[in-house]
Amino acid sequence: MTKEELMRKAIALSIENLNQDGGPFGAVIAKDGEILATGVNRVTDSCDPTAHAEVSAIRNAAKKLGTFDLSGYEIYSSCEPCPMCLGAIYWARLDKLYYGNTKEDAKVIGFDDSFIYEELELKKEDRKLKSEELLGKEALEAFNIWAKKEDKTEY
Repeated sequence: MTKEELMRKAIALSIENLNQDGGPFGAVIAKDGEILATGVNRVTDSCDPTAHAEVSAIRNAAKKLGTFDLSGYEIYSSCEPCPMCLGAIYWARLDKLYYGNTKEDAKVIGFDDSFIYEELELKKEDRKLKSEELLGKEALEAFNIWAKKEDKTEY
């Protein structure tokens, strides 16, 4: 499939998902024009705020391949990813992102992620989500064990 055909598949998934009471988002993960996995937005019916199309596609692809490293693959998203999905795309090591709608297009229909981008620019103490370091020295034990572990799988 061409990159345009793969994007059209992501768009078609976003439209089909509306008939399943899902959100208007679809994603495809592919390599050399072959689809590995797809995902759609299932936040409301799964009661999972992380069940975005891109995250779902990444989960499906990783499960299918048996690895968390999706290097060599590309993701086609019907919309520019939110910060969470963008982070997941980086963590999955996908080679390239193609998207249809922009985050500004999403904002117009009520999917506004701009507050998250704005919050990330603020100092921790100025963010709406109050946070406090707690038991940091005790928490370091796991990190110290990890640092010394010789049989770990790096990711």
